[in-house]
Amino acid sequence: MVALITPMFDDGSVDFGALKTLVAFHIDAGTKAIVSMGTTGESATFSQDEHIEVMRATVEFANSRIPVIAGTGANSTFEAIELTKAAKEIGADACLLVTPYYNKPTQEGLYQHYKLIAETVDIDQILYNVPSRTAVELFVETTLRLSNIDNIIGIKDATGDLNVAKALIEQCADDFLLYSGDDATAVEFILMGGHGGISVTANVAPKQLACAYQFALENNRKSAESANAPLTDLHQHLFIESNPIPVKWAIHKMGKCHHGIRLPLTTLSQQAQAILEQDLSNLGVI
Repeated sequence: MVALITPMFDDGSVDFGALKTLVAFHIDAGTKAIVSMGTTGESATFSQDEHIEVMRATVEFANSRIPVIAGTGANSTFEAIELTKAAKEIGADACLLVTPYYNKPTQEGLYQHYKLIAETVDIDQILYNVPSRTAVELFVETTLRLSNIDNIIGIKDATGDLNVAKALIEQCADDFLLYSGDDATAVEFILMGGHGGISVTANVAPKQLACAYQFALENNRKSAESANAPLTDLHQHLFIESNPIPVKWAIHKMGKCHHGIRLPLTTLSQQAQAILEQDLSNLGVI
């Protein structure tokens, strides 16, 4: 699954034409689902109305050909509920809810936050744990508590810590979906028993990544590692500056969107561009 960028014109306004093109690109590439307005989609810089407009357009462009998972997390429980309600109304297939950032709730606070959203909005919901971005970690024990709520169906774990992955795989029920949110460790996560990944790299190389994931799901370690090997540098360099700065530049370099990105994020530095350009050239996408 791809954590889709939100393409923008140079003034930071959304380029809905490019968004439609990117949705078609992923459908053609065999991507299994699109995450709209997640971290990679720059959701933190969008007003609630803009956020809903992008989710709505993505669902419309997908036209039921590919599932759309709407990013509806917020550091305000009320706002997260409103966004999740909107996602259900516009026809999203599920929601991805990042842990509340900045305010650093306790584990009980996290539990109550997610529990209230799930009880308020009848749509499948996926937890999203990314402590490097939010300054709060959703503990495995709290995830287990939340997994007992019917419409909380899985978690995107972006800790990059395979010990966390191991604990989730060992302790969660088999039907609770475990997705990696860390490209560098995703193939190993799946080989250990995870169900897939929500990927930044998939913006650039969806077919190649899907191949690696499929081999991993088949428990074919040798083929999975072989398919993933050409992407290893890209996995690292797409985070050479804060996500989504590098991946937006990469998609622009591939001719699929303008330069646009919203402050406080800025265009990728010249030094980093040279590194990432070599990766793109090596993969044959430019």
